Amino acid sequence: MAMLWKFMRVAKYSKTALSPKVKVRGIPTHSRHSSSKSVPSDFAASAPCSNTVELLGKSYPQDDYSNVTEKILSKVGKNLHNRKHHPLWLIKEQVKEHFYKHYLGRLGTPLFSVYDGLSPVVTVQQNFDSLLIPQNHASRRKEDNYYLNREHMLRAHTSAHQWDLIHSGLDAFLAVGDVYRRDTIDNTHYPVFHQMEGVRLFSCHELFSSIKDGEGLQLFEQGHRTAHKQECHTMEAVRLVEFNLKQVLTKLMTHIFGDGLQVRWVDCYFPFTHPSFEMEINFQGEWMEVLGCGVMEQQLVNS
Repeated sequence: MAMLWKFMRVAKYSKTALSPKVKVRGIPTHSRHSSSKSVPSDFAASAPCSNTVELLGKSYPQDDYSNVTEKILSKVGKNLHNRKHHPLWLIKEQVKEHFYKHYLGRLGTPLFSVYDGLSPVVTVQQNFDSLLIPQNHASRRKEDNYYLNREHMLRAHTSAHQWDLIHSGLDAFLAVGDVYRRDTIDNTHYPVFHQMEGVRLFSCHELFSSIKDGEGLQLFEQGHRTAHKQECHTMEAVRLVEFNLKQVLTKLMTHIFGDGLQVRWVDCYFPFTHPSFEMEINFQGEWMEVLGCGVMEQQLVNS
């Protein structure tokens, strides 16, 4: 069983057979597992002719879906989240420090691995299909995304890497990176921003080991989908995952923003989690969304 959370816009600059594990979105990190390198800022993009785009060392033929602009292409490869002492780097390091300190594996090493150098160019399949986002979903529109062509795009969220990282065998990781959406610029929106994405998978033992007489509790059942759970998850498992998820993220926000933080949870909808929540914090008298999270759809884990 799994949980997922996404720390959003980090500073504007910023199932077939049931799996033995359930997935939950999380955030902890550990660089020892990082398998990719950041792209130097002087190796970004160019459009040598009207038919192709050269980006990060690869050539992408343009078609009727191509809509990425030279201005946006010039941002690709800057990797502000990896520039030492940049505000985004400082926030990333704060989060890493928090999870390295508080979430350890059986051998005393950090539970979560971190991936902060994954390419921002992804396939449409990675960005949408792998997350169960329907073909007619509004989030796929050309008006909202930067497409290199019909098959490739600049990632609209770090979730685009989720399937590949889980498929590689990871069960607790954090993905950090720049993401791109065709937003209107205002005091909280910009076409290029950054996300931190966390995922954690739980086994039955991991979830119920601290529960008295928890040996008889199960992750899965053949039930019905309700507003509070997926059809394949037991209510006991979902409640524990939800409690763990909200507790972890509340502690993280307190670590970043300080004690006395006012937090509230809002039920919401994401195609890849159920139940799903957004966290809002009170900032200067107004409620501001800082992240989305939820219990990952078991179909994603099984796939």
